[in-house]
Amino acid sequence: MDTATPWRATLSALSANLIGIGLARFAYTPLIPALIDAGWFGPAEAAYLGAANLAGYVAGALLGRRIASRCGTVAALRAMMALATASFFAAALPPAFAWFFLWRFGSGLAGGALMVLAAPAVLPHVPTARRGLVGGAIFTGVGLGIALSGSLVPMLLGHGLVTIWLALGVLALLLSMMGWGGWPTGPAVGEPAPQPPAAATGRSPLRHHAPLLALLTCYGLNAVGLVPHMLFMVDFVARGLGRGIAAGSMCWIVFGLGAAAGPILAGNLADRIGFAAALACALAAQAAFVGLLAFADGPAALAASSFVIGACVPGIVPLVLGRVHELLARQPEARSAAWGAATTAFALG
Repeated sequence: MDTATPWRATLSALSANLIGIGLARFAYTPLIPALIDAGWFGPAEAAYLGAANLAGYVAGALLGRRIASRCGTVAALRAMMALATASFFAAALPPAFAWFFLWRFGSGLAGGALMVLAAPAVLPHVPTARRGLVGGAIFTGVGLGIALSGSLVPMLLGHGLVTIWLALGVLALLLSMMGWGGWPTGPAVGEPAPQPPAAATGRSPLRHHAPLLALLTCYGLNAVGLVPHMLFMVDFVARGLGRGIAAGSMCWIVFGLGAAAGPILAGNLADRIGFAAALACALAAQAAFVGLLAFADGPAALAASSFVIGACVPGIVPLVLGRVHELLARQPEARSAAWGAATTAFALG
């Protein structure tokens, strides 16, 4: 395989995560107060539309591998990038709750499927010693999407919500074109000989692997503590604390800066101390800075919590994926199913 291919593939996976998660999910967060203020939706409807995306994410996490098995992984990845892109243009049409719910669900489905499929399609083609760094680079797409949405949405608010949705659609379209042709198709790098499949041994690696089950449980519970920041941070600052959309969007930009740095920092840390130890450090930091806002809501506390949790949201993802690869080092054929289960656990959380 051409030596440039792994990096082209990394760029494709980064673009997929940027579209499906960074924009399709997280661009909605800074838009919530604007949607309410413009009269498009009431507070309850805006929250339900956020939940529609999360419900779609669960569906995408569950169905992603099945879709890929029917039409091929690369075709599935491209279709999900196209679906997420289409959802932005659909949102520019006159607001109707059922229409928005359908497309918010569709964008979530695309995001869940891309999360399940994109990184596992690339990491086997990367040398083992570099998988922490490459995994971090792939999930930097999430943080870049958050930072872009946090900057783009306030900048375009004066031009109206239709303009914002169209701008997000054009951005997603350009990213889809950039990542369309870079997906790997050659053999994986340095994989051990696979063990017999679960059906032949009579044991499921997912059901009878206690450390893996503990990891999935941890990843699902981890998601619970992230929901307030991921979905309601801007609205909490803008309306809950009464500080306006500008202040809320500033917190979201800080969140995005953390998210852009988090995966690379996490990947480098994992390459140095191992995925298990790096994951423990990230979970401890997350717990501390989620809890901080229960005791303080000043500018410094909001900025610190936004940055650290922003770093943890995508930063923990490559750590969990890398830990899955470690736990199933002798069962590479089971990794895709395990990562799909992990993504589903996170979505349910």
